[in-house]
Amino acid sequence: QVQLVESGGGLVQPGGSLRLSCVASGNIFRINDMVWYRQAPGKQRELVAAIHIDYTTNIADSVKGRFAISRDNAKNTVHLTMNSLKPEDTAVYYCNAEIIEISKFHAADYWGQGTQVTVSS
Repeated sequence: QVQLVESGGGLVQPGGSLRLSCVASGNIFRINDMVWYRQAPGKQRELVAAIHIDYTTNIADSVKGRFAISRDNAKNTVHLTMNSLKPEDTAVYYCNAEIIEISKFHAADYWGQGTQVTVSS
């Protein structure tokens, strides 16, 4: 069974930084896209950043220049480095990955449980 586990959330002051990590475990053959989403209270879940298997990235305009996404394929890990955090970045951040399991022939979508990021003075 594949699992995604996020870590690194917490409370930070405006202008501060955090680094989120998400580790995938289980019978993994290959991970395609790895994506960070976030959902603030009363709002829809939105894509923050995505990194593809070839390491190309997509970053939401709202965080461009402040957030960066990276991955380590050897460790089945994706990171979200968040700088110059603003109160409007407060949300639950979710990791999502498209994963092909060993002995299966199609990719499936997996989600982590989410990690809270609160930006407040």
